[in-house]
Amino acid sequence: MEEEVRKPSQLFTLRVWTEAVGDSQTEWRGKVQHIATGEARYFRDWQALVEFLERRMTDGADEPSGSNKRA
Repeated sequence: MEEEVRKPSQLFTLRVWTEAVGDSQTEWRGKVQHIATGEARYFRDWQALVEFLERRMTDGADEPSGSNKRA
């Protein structure tokens, strides 16, 4: 039986909520935290969340020593 090959992954927590911003309008807000480093970011738009996730996923700094990086 072949050994399962695991792709690199990261673990995050994500909290989202709505906040009143005036005349019965609401705005989405959120906080994302990278579990391995504790780095956290608050965001008001989805693009900021995506940028944080992409940066953490492409940053190989948290890989255990001896792991192979893809170029």
